[in-house]
Amino acid sequence: MSQKQAAGVIAGLAALACGATMLAGPAQASGGSGVRANGSCTGGGVWKLKAKADDGLIAIEFEVDTNRVGQRWHVRITDNGHLVRDRFATTVAPSGSFTVHPHTRNRAGTDTIRARVTGRDRTCSGLVRF
Repeated sequence: MSQKQAAGVIAGLAALACGATMLAGPAQASGGSGVRANGSCTGGGVWKLKAKADDGLIAIEFEVDTNRVGQRWHVRITDNGHLVRDRFATTVAPSGSFTVHPHTRNRAGTDTIRARVTGRDRTCSGLVRF
């Protein structure tokens, strides 16, 4: 093999390796663990809030667990003050919990995602920064 051919093979392998790295980069970023927070609700129960990158959006997961089936809660989730979800949810069997899974666009800078649920004599609220 001549030096010219060897240089071409090396350049081709380098380009191939660079392309493979570029393809792997976004997949790893979107499949990351994201951020999490959890805490206790006033009046009993616990909550978990998660956010992670998902195809250019932010996937949010908010779970409330009170170990009591049939409780109705008002759920409100915002991202930098923009309303993401405003609805009611009811705890279900067997665990006495519910989970909401909204998505929001990834805004410039740091996103502050706030989740709050209220029901009768209980409140659960938390935030994550993504």
